[in-house]
Amino acid sequence: MMLEKTTRINYLYDFYQSLLTPKQRSYMSLYYLDDFSLGEIAEEFGVSRQAVYDNIKRTEQMLEEYEQKLLLFQKFQERSTIFKQIRKILDKQDSNQELTSLIETLEKLD
Repeated sequence: MMLEKTTRINYLYDFYQSLLTPKQRSYMSLYYLDDFSLGEIAEEFGVSRQAVYDNIKRTEQMLEEYEQKLLLFQKFQERSTIFKQIRKILDKQDSNQELTSLIETLEKLD
């Protein structure tokens, strides 16, 4: 469960980080991407562990609200599923190299 939440937050962060303040980006990046503890982040910024915790929790909530409104992660997941289904169909047939190439190009856009 915790790994699922971490993975989800990492994706949401990837999609919406430009909407966050520099401090929010720093805290989230250190906590989720660099695996810093709350205490290590607090020490780095000269604030309390509780302040870091509160900021991260508020930022997680903001990321979830952005996703509810914009659905970038949901659409990414749906596209990924469709790409997998198309690849499966192509693998069963004499694969059309041009079509396979176009799918690969689309996948790289995400």
